[in-house]
Amino acid sequence: MKKNVAILMSVLLLAAALFGCSGGAKQTVAAPQTDSQAIQAKGKLIVGITDFAPMDYVGDNGDWIGFDADLARAFAESLGVTAEFTVIDWDNKTMELDAGNIDCIWNGMTLTDGVKAAMQTSKPYCGNAQVVVAAKDKASNLDYSAVTFAVEAGSAAEELAQEKGWQVVSMQSQGDALLEVASGSSDACIIDQLMAGAMIGEGTSYPDLVLVEGLNAEEYGVGFRKGSDLAAQLDAFLDGKFKDGSLAEIAAKYGIDSKLIAR
Repeated sequence: MKKNVAILMSVLLLAAALFGCSGGAKQTVAAPQTDSQAIQAKGKLIVGITDFAPMDYVGDNGDWIGFDADLARAFAESLGVTAEFTVIDWDNKTMELDAGNIDCIWNGMTLTDGVKAAMQTSKPYCGNAQVVVAAKDKASNLDYSAVTFAVEAGSAAEELAQEKGWQVVSMQSQGDALLEVASGSSDACIIDQLMAGAMIGEGTSYPDLVLVEGLNAEEYGVGFRKGSDLAAQLDAFLDGKFKDGSLAEIAAKYGIDSKLIAR
């Protein structure tokens, strides 16, 4: 009997000792990694884009250039990392961001209510408008109620046309929407004013297309994942670039300096 009691006491003392060394001690839980810490760890900022002159497009040397591309590189450099550009399906931009496939969307993105609800966005940095583009011989007699507009899927143009009750055919990109009109498959398209300025009219890729009219006024911003600390860091970066004049210099390089929003 005494032997059994001794064994029981030994077991209880051992359990108490183990509890004191492990279960009784507080466990330290690592804080979640911020987005800025994550890009520092991988050494790059992955930027989601589409081919969209004058914001993001491929230059003669095969590199991505444009107002947004140049700014993205400069911002990444300020963080001590490099910018990596990846082409995305614009209609799936939020999904790509939330899945961690990209770190931001920096591609002349209109700050719609839907975008601001789904992302952590920067302050607006550039003005824009949605515009109607058509062939010269059709521009003067367009009946919007009878036209099917070519638009980019998931874009501000698509949203605006649907709000107005107009018929649309959704394309993968704004470039495809322009091609739809140039080929005669659609009578008109709705695209960003800044793209129209770079892509249509005399001396451009589409000399026979013209801007019919502007439909609204809107603003561009950069999108990050909800709660990302990178949005505030970008705002501080752009504030500095605006004050020292370098933001205007980059904008002038691409012919959009009149569209900059004062910061």
